[in-house]
Amino acid sequence: MIFDVVVIGAGQAGLSIGYFLKKANVSFLILDEASMIGESWRKRYDSLTLFTPRSYSSLPGLPFDGDSNKYPTKDDVAEYLSLYVHTFSLPVQLNTVVEKLTQTKTTFMIKTNKEEIAAKMVVAATGPFQNPFIPEFSKMLSDQTYQVHSSSYKNPNQLKDGSVLVIGGGNSGAQIAVELAKEREVHLSVGSNIKFLPQNLLNKSIFWWFDKLGILSLTVQSKLGQLIKKQPDPIFGLELKSLIKKGAVTIIPRATSVINDHIAFSDGTNVKIQNVIWSTGFKSNYEWIDIPNLFNKEGFPLHQRGITPIEGLYFLGLPWMYRRGSALLQGIGDDAEYIFSQIKSELDCKENNNKGISPHI
Repeated sequence: MIFDVVVIGAGQAGLSIGYFLKKANVSFLILDEASMIGESWRKRYDSLTLFTPRSYSSLPGLPFDGDSNKYPTKDDVAEYLSLYVHTFSLPVQLNTVVEKLTQTKTTFMIKTNKEEIAAKMVVAATGPFQNPFIPEFSKMLSDQTYQVHSSSYKNPNQLKDGSVLVIGGGNSGAQIAVELAKEREVHLSVGSNIKFLPQNLLNKSIFWWFDKLGILSLTVQSKLGQLIKKQPDPIFGLELKSLIKKGAVTIIPRATSVINDHIAFSDGTNVKIQNVIWSTGFKSNYEWIDIPNLFNKEGFPLHQRGITPIEGLYFLGLPWMYRRGSALLQGIGDDAEYIFSQIKSELDCKENNNKGISPHI
């Protein structure tokens, strides 16, 4: 069997495009290496909550249940994604590792740990959070220092006694630093000044204000969109800001190296720490895609709003693929609908050509 479309990845991006494909008369399959829907969310740290409320955390066709002004936990999101698959009966095949994607003259071939699957079109929806990134100099720390990437951090109980250094000033690093500051000495290493935004303003989510001011609809092609894209993401919520003022969290510059088991910083200082949490983000991994002329020199896919130079191959769920929310729950639906419209148009064109009907009629 040759599927019309195979979607690689059953996170919010893959499920969103699945919603639109399900409504159309096309054959499709969604592949994922996880053992259950929402597994990547369930594995995150216990205290993780979204910085978007339920009203701005829904996928197409299914509102997030509960108080629309409350902020979902990571388990809430995992349950919501499971419900999404069940509600729309999406054809998801789990425990399936995609090992290689190649292209023949007529189809794409997806080699997995179970079988080889053929498809007329492929949507790569693996998202931006694939391989945890930890700087090479981390290897110079001795075993006396406990190290963990934020993607593997669960709660304070897994750490050794003593102080903690959180490296990375994103929202995950901020949430973890706030949690640990309740019972430990916490240092937060950042490469630039942190910008804080309240989660709520005048009893409304900051995202409600973004929506009303048109910020959520800014595209990557607009001047203001380009300006925002270049800026570091703000920290949503003011808890960390308050702890910094109280001295409960100490801000230090960017970590640069390890010297005699001390972590050194860009201002020339260094410190001996018992625990290090690397909230240093992720690197994309596209080694499984064996198709030429698809990536730039930096290894990022070439695309215009998810449409690649390779006919029939699409990306979905990338940061700033079109808007600020392209990789977030609240923004991925618009991109998914756009990609679906391209897929449907291409499939209709091929069907008409097979029937001998001119696409211009």
